[in-house]
Amino acid sequence: MNNPPHFKGFIPIGLTEENHPVVINFEEYEAIRLSDFELNGQVEASKIMGISRPTYTRIYESARRKVAEAFILGKTIIFEGGKVYFDSEWYSCNRCGCWFNHTEKEQSILNCSLCGSTEIEQFSGNSIYESPEYICICPKCGNEKIHLPGMPCKNETCSTCGSQMIQKIEDQEQQMKSKKCNK
Repeated sequence: MNNPPHFKGFIPIGLTEENHPVVINFEEYEAIRLSDFELNGQVEASKIMGISRPTYTRIYESARRKVAEAFILGKTIIFEGGKVYFDSEWYSCNRCGCWFNHTEKEQSILNCSLCGSTEIEQFSGNSIYESPEYICICPKCGNEKIHLPGMPCKNETCSTCGSQMIQKIEDQEQQMKSKKCNK
C-alpha cells in the first residue's frame, strides 16, 4: 500500500455518547480509495492490490457496509491493521504510544502525528512495542489485550466491561491485584 490514510479516522459531530467505533482495515480503505476516489473498476483495482477480483469484491463490500453503518448510526470510524505492508519508515511516539509512518522520505520527521510530541523514535525492530510485555489492560476488570500498533491503549475499550484500557505496567498490575484483595 503506497497511500495509507494520513489520519486515524473520523468522529461524528453532535453526539455526546461514544458508541463502539467502526474499524476499517487498511485494505478496506485502499479498496474504497481505488474504486470510489480513483474511479478504477474492480478488475483494475484488484490487480493494483495484487488480489483476485472476488477477494477484492468482498473487501470492497465490507468497507462500504462499515461506512454506511458509521453514517447511519453516527459511529466513529477508525483505520487500522489488516494484511497490508507499507513502503515507508515507521516511527513510534514515546509519549502517547502512537505508531505512524512517514511516506515523504526526503523530509525529516520531527513530531508525533497524533499528539505533536518530539519524543519519537524510528522503528528499529527491537522496540518495546514489539515485546510481549506491551499489552493493554482494563483497570476495572483486569482483562488484557495485545496492543495494536498505531492505537494507544487509552483509545481501546475493554471487551468485557466497556472501560477505557491502559498500558500494562508491572507496577499497575500489582496495584490492581492489591485493590481487588482489599475489596
